[in-house]
Amino acid sequence: MRLNELISELDDLEPEEKLQWLVEFADELPAVSPEKRVVPFPESCRVQECQTPVHLWVGTQEGKIHLEADVPAKSPTVRGLVALVVCGLQGEPVSAALSLPDDMVAHVGLDAVLGMTRQQGFRGVIARIKRELQDSQPS
Repeated sequence: MRLNELISELDDLEPEEKLQWLVEFADELPAVSPEKRVVPFPESCRVQECQTPVHLWVGTQEGKIHLEADVPAKSPTVRGLVALVVCGLQGEPVSAALSLPDDMVAHVGLDAVLGMTRQQGFRGVIARIKRELQDSQPS
């Protein structure tokens, strides 16, 4: 499912309903591939801006976005936010991620129900995706 389709699902919901949607969507985050499932995960994959241990792998396959992430199940809100971008951007052209607003939380209308710490962490996830995809583009 593309990111715009997921965001449109959120558009008509009240802020608290959006939060509930995220918690439920957390289950959609795909498991990390076996080759990346090493314990502990490399520190280089950790999104430092997040208090919750979010590990993110960003790349491309045949010019399309390939994302993998690990977020503990005990953090369903953060897991739902990460699932939103992982599921929404998977297989999309790199331009889809590079055109994302830096403040996705406000863009999807969650700024009223998410604390500053979660907002800052999610900005870090978006920045990391954009940075790594930008760095992987041919000059």
